[in-house]
Amino acid sequence: MNELLKLLKNSAPAIATALAGPLGGLAVSALATKFGVADELEAVTAAIKADPEATIKLQELEQARFQAVLADKASARAREVAITNSANAPLLNKIVTPALALGVVGLSFALFAVLIFVEVKTEAKDILIYILGVLSAAVTQILSYYFGSSQGSKDKEEKLSSFMSNRE
Repeated sequence: MNELLKLLKNSAPAIATALAGPLGGLAVSALATKFGVADELEAVTAAIKADPEATIKLQELEQARFQAVLADKASARAREVAITNSANAPLLNKIVTPALALGVVGLSFALFAVLIFVEVKTEAKDILIYILGVLSAAVTQILSYYFGSSQGSKDKEEKLSSFMSNRE
């Protein structure tokens, strides 16, 4: 496994991450299909080592994954715009996403205030901190949804889009 991770680290970091995580089996299957070998870790590792075009194939897999993520984001945004602009959609459908976002952000700030200004029992404090951690992660996703995730993601998106247009 470590050998395959080292091979993938530079050419296909997202696939390497998937391989090391709970989706490792799916990553090995995708690699096996791309390289035309058995769905086994050793066979995939040997095929990547032996293939002079391995880097290109790995980058193609990485691009396919990236394109799927972009398509998913685009479809979610298009759905949101369609509901917002629809004359027939009920008001609740139009405001549910921003209302939930504002609620989660507001609740996070309220819990921060409780931890700072209110005396909380020791037993309750651990639970409160756990809930605040979950809400903080949700706030990060909400902010990424409304304002974009990061400059690094934007740069990667531009590079991959440029690479895709040069290959066509």
